Amino acid sequence: MTEFFVPGAPDIPIVLRRSARARRISLRVSRLDGRVTLTLPNRVPESEALEFAQSKADWLVRNMAARPEAVQVTLGTELPFQGELLTVGAGQGRSVKRDGEALLVPSGARVGARVQAFLKTEARNRLVEACDGYSRDLGRPYARITLRDTRSRWGSCSSAGALMFSWRLVMGPEEVLHYVAAHEVAHLAQMNHSKAFWDEVHTLFGPHKAERTWLRQHGEKLHRYRFED
Repeated sequence: MTEFFVPGAPDIPIVLRRSARARRISLRVSRLDGRVTLTLPNRVPESEALEFAQSKADWLVRNMAARPEAVQVTLGTELPFQGELLTVGAGQGRSVKRDGEALLVPSGARVGARVQAFLKTEARNRLVEACDGYSRDLGRPYARITLRDTRSRWGSCSSAGALMFSWRLVMGPEEVLHYVAAHEVAHLAQMNHSKAFWDEVHTLFGPHKAERTWLRQHGEKLHRYRFED
């Protein structure tokens, strides 16, 4: 993959990717992190793809401008946790704690880093609990659970039974996290998205249209929060 820029304010970086499966040139803006990818068939000259991207410059600028602005997490930040907005504040002791509508960080701590560590721990605890239950109901064990800050997906399941999730799921509503857990556990029985797979998801979780809709409409907003101090 190579990278080039389309003029904007600032210039917009675009990753160029060739694909043997692609039948035409396509331009995609990730809803999760705003990454722009230009995909082209192997037979198409790179110059043609660049011209296509340039022709879409106005569309790209509008899409990038419409994305939520990044939020640096610090004292006073309103941060979503399990679907509720909590205000990050200064606290006592050695650990990050929730106190009503506040998320309290030890005085003198690196606020962003400590909040991120708290979210990862909470995400792991909730995802392990959910996956253990769904795995037990399905009658199929998983190999392990890994947390990442993924750009393009909320979860995955490998052929070896390894589950991966975005730790940012814990920032969304609890039922959305449980839906994604059920979705990936269902892949232990069906490594596809066939009707049989969706039947497994429904058996494990129940109706899930609302949770899928929430992710499409609001999921990208969870990626606007930055935790680097």
